[in-house]
Amino acid sequence: MPLLRRVRAVAVTSVLLATGCFAATAGASAEPEAPPTSPGCVQPGPTLRYLVVFERGTSEPLANARVAGACGTTTGYYPQIAVAVAVSADPGFTRRMGVERTYSAQQDGLSRRTGAPARKTKDDELGGARRTAGAVDRTAEQWDMDLIRAAEAHAVSTGSRDVVVGVLDSGIDPTHPDLVGALDPELSAGCTTGVADPARAAWSPTTSAHGTHVAGTIAAADDGLGTTGVAPGVRIASVKVVDDAGFIYPEYAVCGFMWAAERGMTITNNSYFIDPWVFTCQNKVGQSVVYEAVRRAVEYATARGVLTVAAAGNGAADLTKPGLDALSPTNAAPEDVKPQPVDSTCLVLPAQLRNVVAVSSIGSEKVKAGYSSYGLGAVDVTAPGGDRKQVPDDAQNGCVLSTVPSGYDYSCGTSMAAPHVAGVAALLASTHPQAGAPELSRMLNAQAETLPCPADYDLNGTGVQDAFCTGYSEYNGFYGHGVVDALAAVRE
Repeated sequence: MPLLRRVRAVAVTSVLLATGCFAATAGASAEPEAPPTSPGCVQPGPTLRYLVVFERGTSEPLANARVAGACGTTTGYYPQIAVAVAVSADPGFTRRMGVERTYSAQQDGLSRRTGAPARKTKDDELGGARRTAGAVDRTAEQWDMDLIRAAEAHAVSTGSRDVVVGVLDSGIDPTHPDLVGALDPELSAGCTTGVADPARAAWSPTTSAHGTHVAGTIAAADDGLGTTGVAPGVRIASVKVVDDAGFIYPEYAVCGFMWAAERGMTITNNSYFIDPWVFTCQNKVGQSVVYEAVRRAVEYATARGVLTVAAAGNGAADLTKPGLDALSPTNAAPEDVKPQPVDSTCLVLPAQLRNVVAVSSIGSEKVKAGYSSYGLGAVDVTAPGGDRKQVPDDAQNGCVLSTVPSGYDYSCGTSMAAPHVAGVAALLASTHPQAGAPELSRMLNAQAETLPCPADYDLNGTGVQDAFCTGYSEYNGFYGHGVVDALAAVRE
């Protein structure tokens, strides 16, 4: 949360601001059951869920047999990428399957001894004070839409119903009047078991308004009431990848990407980073499994024509020089916890994966928000995510107004910036229906309004730069290729 998240304020480097499982063997909504006892297997519990990566081309029967031989049960298998979701109550499951191919985020969560709460806090918490449910026109409060020229774009196109944006998030309120016309229940699913469940209860929001807020920025109706999204003429799908504790474990995201790919979605919006690490390292035990599984899922989605848009994060970190990670889980006693060094092989997932459009955040003055992560080569484009220090004239809030269950609310974060980009991408896809994911990505970069590095980035007036922007006007670490422009997107 950012990003979504959730969440939790990220501290990295010095100080940070805070599937459709198409071969499922168990019901997606069912609680994990311990596998039947086999010779040599022990069942002391608890039953944990695992992500298992196989060699590409591994058949479903062979994968199931290997999981069973390690004292587990396959609950879902994605043969397209050779990744399985399994459960086991045997503590030796990881050892039997191999640490190089098996990982359990649940196990890390249960063994964590840092005292960190399960529910995280996030930089983009909803404001609360401005929340209302009245049916009045609130578009005058949407400075963010003015900044990207959304209203002018709508005079040309509001987007095509053939374009679907999958909102991989905490669920979308199916009753919100601004969203009912855009939300496609038939394409929605819950992924918080690692296996897609299309039941309405599985993809509706429970503990978080985050997904509904993101959805409104993308496609809230242009009907003169409430708020209006960037692309109100497209469809959206609720793909729930956030559990009730606010976590996005890797099997949730893998399920979400695969569901979107198999359901023919055009774009996915990902306003989160994948737990349990802020930075997932390609060369560390356990983390390498997560990296490979998510990488395969995104790669598969891209090959199926899905453009992946993701928030860069709210850690105020230079993603190309992350330095230290102080918040990812560790089994050390609290007094022994130390920030862990992370290098360039450690990435924020999914934002830093290849073929993903990573989005930083700016405020109303088109200056990078203090919380937004950045990095030359890590950020592709930027968009308004809000900043409490950049308040528009005649406004009381510098954050972004959008839909929440039963009303509207303000929120700030790269979580809010990403859906502006997803919306502009949806307008591009509507204007260029034959374009694939790579073409849409290139067009996003090309239509962006370039923003040069600020001459002075001393946000607190202390005489010290709060972050260093590298690059040049057309492409730099704060803004990538620039801020997206909805009007440019609909012009041929």
